[in-house]
Amino acid sequence: MVKDFTDADLSGARFVRADLSEAVLRGVDVNGAEIEAPWLFDGTLVVNGVDVVPLVDAELNRRFPGRAERRAADPEGLRAAWAAIERTWAATVERVPADLVDVSVAGEWSFAQTLRHLVMATDTWLRRAILEVAEPFHPLGQPNIEYETDGYDMAVFQAEKPAYAEVLEVRAGHVAMVRDFLATVTVDDLTVARRNPWNPQHPETTLSCLHTILEEEWEHHRYAVRDLDAINS
Repeated sequence: MVKDFTDADLSGARFVRADLSEAVLRGVDVNGAEIEAPWLFDGTLVVNGVDVVPLVDAELNRRFPGRAERRAADPEGLRAAWAAIERTWAATVERVPADLVDVSVAGEWSFAQTLRHLVMATDTWLRRAILEVAEPFHPLGQPNIEYETDGYDMAVFQAEKPAYAEVLEVRAGHVAMVRDFLATVTVDDLTVARRNPWNPQHPETTLSCLHTILEEEWEHHRYAVRDLDAINS
């Protein structure tokens, strides 16, 4: 069903987890508009006849050295890609004052919550999908809204906010977990079929699961840096 907004005033509107795919905007004023689209690089976004996705991708690669390696397809490349992630996050953690780790910007996750979500991402795509651990989730992990709406048990996650020192410790252990797995992964391992944690009907491989982990790392790092810049501005 086509929804037609003609001569509509949507200035200042906020769309969160909204599906705007295939939307057509004609004769619109987008001055100051801001788009955060994690799945942007899986498709197209045409502005005035130009697909801007490759331009955005290239600019983000320029801003975040090492990001371009996130789709490496061989063991050596994946190890280099993860080493870049480790360097990037280590530098970012170092720059965050302790009194800002729980600050939220515009209702987004705080820095500590972002690190906790990456714990869950590692548990989902490495421990659950690749390693097939029966109970993969660390209770400190930060689930996203999809986890709850898909009917998963939220009771596995602790309700109380953990100390930041504990967040850093658990996060470091999960970072090492990925590093250790990549240290011995082979070309043949990368092609092994895996069960998608969110959509069992959608086939995955070890490689695609690792790519998802890398995408999660870079996207959430971008969000974290964005919000830290906003706090400090």
